[in-house]
Amino acid sequence: MSIYASVASKPVSHYAPSDWHTNNHLIATNAERLRDGSHGNRQDSAQLRNETYNRTSWGIHDNSTRLSNRIDDIEQWRETLERTLRETDQEIADLEKDNDLAERALEAKALPLDVASECLTLRDGRREIDVVDDLASSELKKEVDVIEGIKTALQDKISASFEQLSLLREARQQLAADLRDKTEAKGIDTYCKELTIDSPDICRQPNSTRTPKGSVTPQTWEEFSRYNKERADSEMRASQRLREAIHSTVSQSDNDLEAQRQATEFALRKRIHEMERAKDEDEWQKQNTEEEIAKQERNIRELEQAISDKEKPLQLAMTQLENRTYRPNVELCRDNAQYGLVGSVHEIQDTIKSLKNKLQDAHNNRDALEKQLYKINQDLELKNNSLALDNKCMGVREKLTTPPVTATQKNLATFKTDREVYTSQTQLLA
Repeated sequence: MSIYASVASKPVSHYAPSDWHTNNHLIATNAERLRDGSHGNRQDSAQLRNETYNRTSWGIHDNSTRLSNRIDDIEQWRETLERTLRETDQEIADLEKDNDLAERALEAKALPLDVASECLTLRDGRREIDVVDDLASSELKKEVDVIEGIKTALQDKISASFEQLSLLREARQQLAADLRDKTEAKGIDTYCKELTIDSPDICRQPNSTRTPKGSVTPQTWEEFSRYNKERADSEMRASQRLREAIHSTVSQSDNDLEAQRQATEFALRKRIHEMERAKDEDEWQKQNTEEEIAKQERNIRELEQAISDKEKPLQLAMTQLENRTYRPNVELCRDNAQYGLVGSVHEIQDTIKSLKNKLQDAHNNRDALEKQLYKINQDLELKNNSLALDNKCMGVREKLTTPPVTATQKNLATFKTDREVYTSQTQLLA
């Protein structure tokens, strides 16, 4: 057997030259593509490294800036709390001093308790919505309280000062605790700000991103300190008012009842003015409402007539449609006349429906107006009653035009009378 026959008998795959060239090109192309991919990956990696480095660096810088801002916020509140704490300490000292100065040095006064009580009784005759805890009632009750409590006013002020001192000390304690916490927090944040990536005491911490129990928002943090400051300011303002009241009670008690009388009568006059304006408003509303009811009733009659006027045109269109149904055979045509008549029926029916809806609305409006008119009349009756009572109160209070007579004035009057008697006797003896 020849060599050519043995070679031809082997199952060897043979390719065309084009396949050979294609395979070479494919290998080169894939190699080039993979090199390009690798080069792109290296470029992306370098860019990612730069970006992450920059982000991390800026993140550290931003966090340091945030810590600095936070330290500044804490320091500002520390300064505010320290100043408020000093002011609170000074106010406590001042209140203790004024409390020590308070004495029982009050003169008995002839007080118009019956007038104030009578005014309160008269004003109890107000009815329903006019039974208002207004300024006049408040001033009358205050007048009664002043009259009944004047003998124990100083003791009340002393008791109030003890209570206010307790509130001030509570506010001071809260301020001091808040100040201590902020001092400690500032130390921690300052230490954190000073840490760097080269600090020896940094390390990985387990679950460092957790939210500790009791954490609050910055708004809550600021509101807490603001509340403490405002509470202390409020207590200091109350303390200052109390100290002023103590001095006023000690030095100007003779003028209290007269000032209260003026305040009460001013409140009554103001209330009378408000009541007269409310009465005038009711009368104006009553007149307008009555006019509107009359107009609405006329509108109802016109709507009812309009509905009635639509009945004949509706009957006409319906009759025409019904008659045209009897046209023979092919004459039963849906022509323009047929469509026009159908449209007319629908249009008139829709019109009647709209008119009826509007009529129902008109009835509802009239009924609502009549109910409102009834309420206006009731309120007008209440206003007339209240106005008469307040005017009667002003008449009763006319007997309070003379200021209270003090013991000093009584002594001066007695001395003047004795002097006049002595002068008369001297003249008779002469």
